Amino acid sequence: MSVSPLPRCCGILGRMRILLKWLLSAVALLAVAYLYSGVQVSSFGSALIAAVVIGLLNMIVRPVLVVLTLPVTIVTLGLFLFVINALMFWAASGLLAGFHVNGFLAALVGSLLYTVLSLLIESALGGLLTRR
Repeated sequence: MSVSPLPRCCGILGRMRILLKWLLSAVALLAVAYLYSGVQVSSFGSALIAAVVIGLLNMIVRPVLVVLTLPVTIVTLGLFLFVINALMFWAASGLLAGFHVNGFLAALVGSLLYTVLSLLIESALGGLLTRR
């Protein structure tokens, strides 16, 4: 029995899955821009960068906001999490030149579409690239 020095997620399949998810997330952003006029993405490169920034914001800033707004989230039965998602989406557009969102309502609709597409990507990748 040998012990791998890297966790399972860091193997070649894990790296391929992360890369594929990143590329598909960029495609999802382009799809959101195509489906909804309140979101504009200038190029695929901008979509790639925006996907990374949205991911980083969701990984670093979103948990802090969720904890700070927990009372409001409880009172609204979790619906305030949609506002937090929209704020992360809108913040990403404020940080990037090739990704633009036309206001908070557009961020709310865009983040909902992006979330649905991301869930579809996750479910599609769920069985793909797993070790057997």
